[in-house]
Amino acid sequence: MKSKEGVIVFDHPLIQQKLTQARDRHTDRREFRDLLAEIAALMVFELTRDYESETLEVRTPVGMCTGSCLAAEVTLVPILRAGLGMIESILHLVPQARVGHLGIYRDEETLLPVAYYDKLPSDIANSEVIVIDPMLATGGSCSHAVTVIKGHGARRIKALCLVAAPEGIHRMRTDHPEAPIYTAAIDEGLNEHGFIVPGLGDAGDRLFGTG
Repeated sequence: MKSKEGVIVFDHPLIQQKLTQARDRHTDRREFRDLLAEIAALMVFELTRDYESETLEVRTPVGMCTGSCLAAEVTLVPILRAGLGMIESILHLVPQARVGHLGIYRDEETLLPVAYYDKLPSDIANSEVIVIDPMLATGGSCSHAVTVIKGHGARRIKALCLVAAPEGIHRMRTDHPEAPIYTAAIDEGLNEHGFIVPGLGDAGDRLFGTG
């Protein structure tokens, strides 16, 4: 795991192996879904390392034991629609987490992101928030999502993505320098259509078969 200026890159060989499989254009829809879910789970394992915990007394079959459990309130916020593909596996690890949803599209005239759906917990201000989107391309959607979440009072926010472009990282570090970015790879950049190169294509289309 490498960290520099608020960007954490997971270089674990298992994550990199699964990411390589996900990038392959011949990987079918079912396997692609499984890979995204598995990578998300492996990444969130480390992302939550600094979350608050508390002691917990339990009785084992042979005696009492002092253990610990997660004390932090956690809210997952997938950006619709591709972010949905990473939620279920994270909930297996953090079943007590709440899930908010943000739908964001790009206005074709202004090219600015617009939130068309916003359903977040009312007390998100007291929560650890993880914004989830497989691709951090221009950074517009992720930055706008963090802005919306801040508008609800949240301050402890992390962004989780599989692949990031330098342009998206720059946008996030400029707009929200206090929100760390967790990713499995930083790619070369964006092509003329705004896709990450080499990337893995349109994650939403590959997840849901709409390409």
